[in-house]
Amino acid sequence: MKLRIVYILLIILSSCGIKEHNKNLPQIMDEGLNFSLDQYKRMAESLPDSTRLPRSTNKDDGSLLTSGTEWWCSGFFPGSLWYLFEYSGDQEMLFEAVRRTAPLEKEKLNTGTHDLGFMLYNSFGNGYRITGNPLYKDILITGAKSLITRYNDTVGCIRSWDHGNWSFPVIVDNMMNLEYLFWATRITGDSIYYKIAVNHAEKTIQNHYRNDWSSYHVVDYDPSTGEPIQKQTAQGAFDESAWARGQAWGLYGFTVVYRETGDKKYLEVAENIADFILKHPDLPEDMIPYWDFNAPDIPDAKRDASAAAIISSALVELQKYTDEDHSKMYLDAAEKIIRTLSSPLYRAKPGENNNFILMHSIGSLPANSEVDVPLSYADYYYIETLMRLREII
Repeated sequence: MKLRIVYILLIILSSCGIKEHNKNLPQIMDEGLNFSLDQYKRMAESLPDSTRLPRSTNKDDGSLLTSGTEWWCSGFFPGSLWYLFEYSGDQEMLFEAVRRTAPLEKEKLNTGTHDLGFMLYNSFGNGYRITGNPLYKDILITGAKSLITRYNDTVGCIRSWDHGNWSFPVIVDNMMNLEYLFWATRITGDSIYYKIAVNHAEKTIQNHYRNDWSSYHVVDYDPSTGEPIQKQTAQGAFDESAWARGQAWGLYGFTVVYRETGDKKYLEVAENIADFILKHPDLPEDMIPYWDFNAPDIPDAKRDASAAAIISSALVELQKYTDEDHSKMYLDAAEKIIRTLSSPLYRAKPGENNNFILMHSIGSLPANSEVDVPLSYADYYYIETLMRLREII
């Protein structure tokens, strides 16, 4: 009897997969964005206090886990709302995007974090791009000034953390700030932001990347000499492993650096990172990576939908810049990821999952924090991928 039940379940899951595969990509994109729109309307209704931002789900009791504006992922929900307004023209989304973005203004003076790109550029940046609101521009410029106070010219990087026993830690995630700095130079005409972004990218290539184009998570520098002290992980399986979301941040970041500089060197770096990810022997067939490419319990290791969403968004952009063969490979991979994420295995049912869109992401498995739960940034990059695909499909 048990075997029969298992067999029936396998048939049902297989049938769902076939149906999803047979849908054309524009249909999947529209369904995904319309679902996201409805789900985030529910999210907004469930969270009337605009100063609290959805972060994840509490594993202990299943309740919605929120954060204040100071949390590093506070800009993702407002940023997603801006994208959904851009897609739909829905005035309710515009109202919510404006209302949920406003509380983050105080973070423009926050010099104690390197995450201002996530916090401000994803929220006010999308808002400014869509509306042209001059107040948003002023807030962003002030925030960029705050961000570069963390830059050390001897090291050539923006400092990531102020906690721990490191001297001057730089994490690969920091590559995601560079788009914000390039924007600041473009808007203000001040080249300092551009120079800092390029210097940070150069130092990251030198010290974060191994010969196979996998990345260390953390490089600690001597701030007086600029030389690396140690190379480690904080969220990966072990120091020499390839933490999946870290590989995704690097891919996305160097794709942006190429877009903003036009220097082919950075295109080659982005291609090399993409090839490491896509040709890795332990990348599952459905393209959703294990939380670490070197997780010791593969193939039973947990998957990370957030890493997959970031990778897919980066690949959709990267395919625009590369040769025909690579372009096809990258776009095919992005499509496969988005089909998987849009399937019942990863996308929630309406009104469930605390109104987040995607399931099965990993925050920090070594810290047992946000393990196999929804995450606001997984949703953001899923929506961004769909929006980017709409521009080319």
